[in-house]
Amino acid sequence: MRGTILAGLAALSLTACGSASHLHSFGNAGPGPDEFSVLPTRPLEMPKSFAALPAPTPGGTNLADPNPVGDAIAALGGREGAGASVPAADAGLVATADRYGVDPAIRTTLAEEDAAFRARRGRLGILSGFGDRYYRIYAGMALDAYAELSRFQSMGVHVPSAPPQ
Repeated sequence: MRGTILAGLAALSLTACGSASHLHSFGNAGPGPDEFSVLPTRPLEMPKSFAALPAPTPGGTNLADPNPVGDAIAALGGREGAGASVPAADAGLVATADRYGVDPAIRTTLAEEDAAFRARRGRLGILSGFGDRYYRIYAGMALDAYAELSRFQSMGVHVPSAPPQ
């Protein structure tokens, strides 16, 4: 009995040494954010005539939401008219980022590739040792901020702030 209590206390004291600074999730925690709690919505009104209603425009405007993009930008702290086009200062950046096209299914593709990568790298699961399996699997892809800082400084690039230690 005494051995069991000592083993339990040892395990409990060992868990106090852990760090909870890493936040990640292997699964989908829920359906995602509730856009209705972010966007301002106008009250619905009964139209004077159902025949006078405009045709629905998916992704477009409607009587209750005449400027959905501008309202979303304003709700997130921006200027309402700022979402009309790409600013001239950012045109080169957007052109470079868009040079290979846009994959509309990028999230699904990345989720499948990530699951396959983790499956290949972590076949033993819990038997692969102690520690955080997620960070062990991706350790080779981690960026060393201080090595990058010294690399950029050696090339003469002005780095306005160093990463915190």
